[in-house]
Amino acid sequence: MADAPRKTFLKALGPGLLWAGAAIGVSHLVQSTRAGATFGLGLLGIVIFANLFKYPGFQFGPRYAAATGTSLLEGYRRRGTWALVLYALVTLGTMFTVQAAVTAVTAALLAASLGITEPVLGLQPVIFFSVLLTVVCAGLLLIGHYKWLDKIVKVVVVILSVTTFTATALVLPQLPWDSVRLLPDSDWLMTAAVAVAICGLIGWMPSAFDISIWHSLWTLARRRETGVAPSLRDSLIDFNVGYIGTTVLALCFVFMGAGVMFGSGKEFAPQPAAFAGQIIALYTENLGAWTGPVVAISAFTVMFSTTLTVIDGFPRAIATLAARFKGPETPGVPDPVSRPFYWGALGLLGAGAMIVIVFLATSLPRMADVATTLSLVTAAPLAWLNHRAMTGAEVPSEARPGPAMRAFSWFGIGVSLLLAGYFLYMRFIAA
Repeated sequence: MADAPRKTFLKALGPGLLWAGAAIGVSHLVQSTRAGATFGLGLLGIVIFANLFKYPGFQFGPRYAAATGTSLLEGYRRRGTWALVLYALVTLGTMFTVQAAVTAVTAALLAASLGITEPVLGLQPVIFFSVLLTVVCAGLLLIGHYKWLDKIVKVVVVILSVTTFTATALVLPQLPWDSVRLLPDSDWLMTAAVAVAICGLIGWMPSAFDISIWHSLWTLARRRETGVAPSLRDSLIDFNVGYIGTTVLALCFVFMGAGVMFGSGKEFAPQPAAFAGQIIALYTENLGAWTGPVVAISAFTVMFSTTLTVIDGFPRAIATLAARFKGPETPGVPDPVSRPFYWGALGLLGAGAMIVIVFLATSLPRMADVATTLSLVTAAPLAWLNHRAMTGAEVPSEARPGPAMRAFSWFGIGVSLLLAGYFLYMRFIAA
């Protein structure tokens, strides 16, 4: 009997790691590394704060699913059709640039690791490998569905954690500890270009709020796969494992950028292929050629996990969204994803992402900044919808957040709203 709680927890373990796999991507490899390279450890406090104030909004995804046996989109439906329409608009406004950003970075790292710089079948390496990765990820999901997604990402997250911690350990002796700031310098916040860059970092740190909805859907898919309904406690432990791990890894990438590039006079190249090559070359130049494979594996696995989970997350959410427009979910009965809607959405997502990559392939920072900015501007509405759902009458009273967590949630919503207003002012008025 003593092993029963452990077995039920192991059955519940998985969605939190998928969440981590989706979150640990451009926000970490590109934005966090760039922050460390540009500001040293000056934005360390910002990274910690961004992970802190977004915690309630992300936690409400698996919490709602475990408490009600339905997805967070059912919570939106119960608030009114307007909530589903709002989420649909947010998704359509962000999905193509988000998918393009993560796929292009992954493709660039793969091309750099293989040493491919010339066109392949008449296509730029980034475009060719973007298409290849999209097809491979779609194939994995077609063959293995959620089961393979769960198993593959668990392996990838372990590999990326080990290699990232190893790479971070290598740069610890070179860290500019005198640059540590819990609060950024005031002149940074009043300089338009710097303020916009900081907002971009916060926008996708640890990720966009979309994946709170994916997390609720993965929680139900895990339940359908194992036949075991996760307890609220087990779901929250699973989430906390992924969330804390994601936060620690974000700090690792800030350390890596600060340790190998801060004060060197070098800047990251805007082209994805050149950026990927720089990431690997920086370590081999500073720490020895033997570090190249460690960094290459760390960087690629970081981005591959994101690409795979995002390619599943958006279509899964869109298929469920279509079902919610038709009617409610049945509590305790996981709603099977409509395969025609799922694959139709995946095809649309892949095609739209390829168009974005073709037009923005020469500027990785621009692509990443567009995606993270959209996530920043839409953060407050999604966090508010999550709050409304989690405090709804359909949630059992014992599972609803207490006064402290509700206050924490309102704090996060307020911060998200203020940051969006600050960004829009600095980007379009003060610039």
